[in-house]
Amino acid sequence: METLFIGKNSLFLHEVESTNTYAMNLLRNVNPIEGTIVYTDNQTHGKGQRGALWTSEIGQNLTVSVILKPRFLDLNKTFYLSKISALAVYDVLTDILANSQYDIKIKWPNDILVNQKKIAGILIENNFSQTIIQNSVIGIGLNVNQNEFGDFERAATSIKLIKGEVYDRDFIMKKLCLNIEKWYLKLKQQKFDVIDKAYLNNLYGLQQVLDFEDAHKTLFNGKIIGVSKGGKLQIENSDLIVKEFDIKELKFVI
Repeated sequence: METLFIGKNSLFLHEVESTNTYAMNLLRNVNPIEGTIVYTDNQTHGKGQRGALWTSEIGQNLTVSVILKPRFLDLNKTFYLSKISALAVYDVLTDILANSQYDIKIKWPNDILVNQKKIAGILIENNFSQTIIQNSVIGIGLNVNQNEFGDFERAATSIKLIKGEVYDRDFIMKKLCLNIEKWYLKLKQQKFDVIDKAYLNNLYGLQQVLDFEDAHKTLFNGKIIGVSKGGKLQIENSDLIVKEFDIKELKFVI
């Protein structure tokens, strides 16, 4: 692994309920070094946003959790972990897929879309201690060689489906670790403006009118104008009133 610390210590499991859950248990019981990764061929009960399940074909995709200890980060900047994780996956994909041929975007808060189909999801779990983030586990699911997605066929894709060829998952894992480390070091150096600019530049639907569903199942449309410092999506309605939404308060209607 050509990194300073991300992925230098790795733990492969043939099968596990959830790499995130396993990593969180490691933190509670053995205190692994920062940058430790846990990955598997078969995640039997993977976790997604809003408590959803993340399903993946056995041995076809990348399912990995990265252990970080961002104790330098103030609590009010927790969302930067979502930003840098999404940017890391985005950079991996733009390195493999030509930007001129494919529309690669970060869908708030941290899903990755290619041509409006989901190719990767990220789930971050944190342990807090008073005013700092003690530990973070960055769980990433990236569709690499999966061919079929069942009921999600219209909404999901993989690198293989896009490129028409099988990819080496270890090769992609190395790219992912390199990019996570690159963006994490920028965060450590407090390059917030650089991170903000990159995230917004690649945000799906920015300055576009899209359809949404709120927490009360009410459909509405509005224009995405940005993301607050706390990570809420800022949407302007037809009356030019801006409202902010948390992850549990909003669903995209694509």
